[in-house]
Amino acid sequence: MFRPLALFIGLRYTRAERSNRFISFISLISMIGLTLGVAVLITVLSVMNGFDRELKTRILGMVPQATVTSSEVISDWQPLADRIKAEDPEVAAVAPFIQLQGMLTANGQVAGIMVTGIEPEYEKNVSIINNHMMEGDIDTLQSGDFNIVLGEEMVQSLGLSIGDKVTLVLPEASPSPAGVIPRFKRFTLTGIFNISPDVNTLAAFIPMNDAAKLLRLPDGAQGIRLKLDDIFQAPTAAQKAASIAPPQLYPSDWTQTHGNLFGAIQMEKAMVGLLLFLIILVAAFNIVSSLVMLVTDKKADIAILKTFGASPRLITQVFMVQGVVIGVIGTVAGTILGVIFALTVSDILGFINQAFGLHLFDAYFVNYLPSQLRIVDVVLITGASFILSFLATIYPARRAAKIQPAQTLRYE
Repeated sequence: MFRPLALFIGLRYTRAERSNRFISFISLISMIGLTLGVAVLITVLSVMNGFDRELKTRILGMVPQATVTSSEVISDWQPLADRIKAEDPEVAAVAPFIQLQGMLTANGQVAGIMVTGIEPEYEKNVSIINNHMMEGDIDTLQSGDFNIVLGEEMVQSLGLSIGDKVTLVLPEASPSPAGVIPRFKRFTLTGIFNISPDVNTLAAFIPMNDAAKLLRLPDGAQGIRLKLDDIFQAPTAAQKAASIAPPQLYPSDWTQTHGNLFGAIQMEKAMVGLLLFLIILVAAFNIVSSLVMLVTDKKADIAILKTFGASPRLITQVFMVQGVVIGVIGTVAGTILGVIFALTVSDILGFINQAFGLHLFDAYFVNYLPSQLRIVDVVLITGASFILSFLATIYPARRAAKIQPAQTLRYE
């Protein structure tokens, strides 16, 4: 790309101590700006990727990706579930469920809860709960035992431990000789999970048949939950499952319940990436400024080179070399720093959070700062930085090539 002579002179100019130190300062600022821009952009996009990953794995790992629910109990849910899975290749697994709302009370504490009746054998295939059990096992949720599995935050707020009793109070009232009293049932805590603060405080799991008994329903399921190979196919999969099932089934999917959260993260990632990319663009403009001032400072040298027979193309390449060197050093340094920060930012902020007793992540659906470094992002950011640095050298270099030797040397 560059002639050996242009490379030699350009590198010599880059290393040489300049008479105008302000030009050197501007070049240094350009390099530092490029380094910081690339490093920050890689780090921030990795954090946004981490939030995106956590949303998909944790939140959407617990929230049904797609469901079909019925206004009546589905007593023969197994053939229906098998048919839904067989007729749609996007469906990876299915599981029955019954949902009910109520309040948990223990040790004088009361908390609202969303209870899901499940079949553990099927639930393991559609949910991540089995991978996040701190104590106990969801296999303890067997029909007739009236066991319950709760999240860590809920267990702490109620002051419970494995084996303790907790009372589930339903909002439905039952008439009795003493008057109308709420319906309630005592459960034994046999499992504790830890997924995310929101899920830990709102979700509970009991055996599906026990849930049916609480609601005074016959054995069966209220709906079928679907796990998909591609979560973005959820609306289509839910509609398809409802179409092959009885008419009383109604489709639903995660985009209706958590689509806004996912869209907000995607929008935030795009906007933050655009704003941080402007840092790289400003650094590229600084390269233009420093090279323009350098060309002005080296007019006499350029004139002498042209007097000795240097072509305009050679002069252009000489000054392009200097801009490219600034761009390469700044981009490489920024990439190295960005990769290091992206891989360690979770540990660094986690340490700061614990050391100073801060609560930096309480407002998020995860209690730490996730980060996921993607090679594609690194390549795109690095490539864009290289291209901008190269384009920034074109105007000053072509301006240097247009200098007239006779006119310049007359005033030197």
